Amino acid sequence: MRLNDELSKWDRDHFLHPSTHLAQHARGETATRVIRSASGVHIEDSDGNRMLDAFAGLYCVNVGYGRREISDAIARQAQELAYYHAYVGHGTEASITLARMVIERAPRNMSKVYFGLSGSDANETNLKLVWYYNNIRGLPEKKKIISRWRGYHGSGLMTGSLTGLELFHRKFDLPLAPVLHTTAPYYFHRDDPDQSEAQFVAQCAADLEELIEREGPETIAAFWAEPMLGTGGIVPPPEGYWQAIEPILKRHDILLVADEVVTGFGRLGTMFGSDHYGIEPDLITIAKGLTSAYAPLSGSIVSDKVWKVLEQGTDENGPLGHGWTYSAHPIGAAAGVANLKLIDDLKLVENAGTVGAYLTSEMRAALADHPHVGEVRGEGMLAAVELVEDRGRRRFFDPSRKVAAKVVGKMAEERVIARAMPGGDILGFAPPLSLSRENVDEIVGTTVKAIRAAGL
Repeated sequence: MRLNDELSKWDRDHFLHPSTHLAQHARGETATRVIRSASGVHIEDSDGNRMLDAFAGLYCVNVGYGRREISDAIARQAQELAYYHAYVGHGTEASITLARMVIERAPRNMSKVYFGLSGSDANETNLKLVWYYNNIRGLPEKKKIISRWRGYHGSGLMTGSLTGLELFHRKFDLPLAPVLHTTAPYYFHRDDPDQSEAQFVAQCAADLEELIEREGPETIAAFWAEPMLGTGGIVPPPEGYWQAIEPILKRHDILLVADEVVTGFGRLGTMFGSDHYGIEPDLITIAKGLTSAYAPLSGSIVSDKVWKVLEQGTDENGPLGHGWTYSAHPIGAAAGVANLKLIDDLKLVENAGTVGAYLTSEMRAALADHPHVGEVRGEGMLAAVELVEDRGRRRFFDPSRKVAAKVVGKMAEERVIARAMPGGDILGFAPPLSLSRENVDEIVGTTVKAIRAAGL
C-alpha cells in the first residue's frame, strides 16, 4: 500500500476533524488531503500538488510559510527552555519581551497582555475578566454580553454562544445565557433594499439601543465585536457604523471587547483593526497573526481602565484565580517575538494595505458586472465575492446548491485555495500579508475561470 493510501485510511479510521461532515469523510465521500510542505504563499500536498494559499491557512499565516527566522527561534527556545509556567510571577525572556512588543503596538489605552493558546480561550479569558471587573465594582447584576449575528468568537461553550452563526449552535444547546445578539452590520443583507447606508447604520444603532433598554443597561456588561466581520462573510462595516455604536456603549457603561483574532497585526493595513476604524476598546482578543500560526498563542490585551480594577480586586480578594497550564508558553512566545520582528522588517503591514487594495480593486474590476456576483468587498488583505442567483433582485441561491463550495472546488483544481464561507454563497480570501501583485493576478484570474467552470 502506498504511504498516501495508508495515511488516508488511518485518517478515516482515527482522526476526528474539526468543522467537517464526519459521516461523509469517514465513508470516503470527501477527500483526505495531506499537506507536506509550504513556502511563501504556496503549500504542497503529499501528491506533489503545489497550491497558492489565498486564505493563509485560516487567516493566520500572515508572514507566509517557511520563514526560517521563526522556526529557528522556536528551535532555540525548545533547546534552551521548552517550558515553564507563568503562574505567581514567573516569566521567560520570550514571554516578557513579547508582552512589551504587543503593548508597544496596541492602541494607546492598553496596559497589559495575558497570553493563552487560541482565540477561543482568549475570549473565554476576556469574559471572565469582564465579570470579575463588574463584581469588583459592586455591580453583580451587570453580566449580560451583547454580540452580533454573524460574528465569530470561537467554538467553546461561551465563545460558541458569542458566535452568531447558526452552524456553531445547531444541536449544541447554544447560545447560553447571558449572551444576547444584535443586528449584524451587513449592509448587503439589509431587510429593506431601499435603505441608504446611513439609514442602515442608524437602524443598527437603534436596534442596539432598544436591546439595551429592553434588558436594562444595569444588566449589560460588554459588547463583543470584530472590527470587521470575518467568518460571517468578510464584511467591512458600513461607513459611520463604529462612530454610531461607541457612544451608546459609553453612555450605558458597557465595555467594548474588540475581537482582533483576524484583524490584529496587520491584516487591514494597520497594526490593529481598532486603529483602522478609530475604535477605543476596553479589551482586545488576539491570536492568529500574533505568531502567524507557527506556534499556538493567543492573548487578552487589557486597557488601563480595566487593569486598575483588576489590581483593586486582587488587593481585596487575593490572587486572580485564572490561568492555563500553557499560558505564555515560551515556545509560542519565542515564535511571537520573531514573527513581530519579521512583520516590521518586511513592512508587511504596509504591503497588506497596498496589495490588499489591489486584490479588492482587481476582483471588483473583473467581476462587478457579472450577473451572479452580488457584491465584491474587502479591506486590507481581506476580500470576498458574494454570489447570488439574481443580482438585480438581490435573490440568493438555495443553500442546498452549495454554489460557493463548487466554485472553491473548481479553484482548487486550478491550484488556488479560497474558502467557501459559512452562512451564504461567499468566496473568501485572506492571503498571507506577503502576497505580491503577481499572486493577486493569479487569484483573480482563477476566480473568474472557476465561476465560469461552475456554470455561472
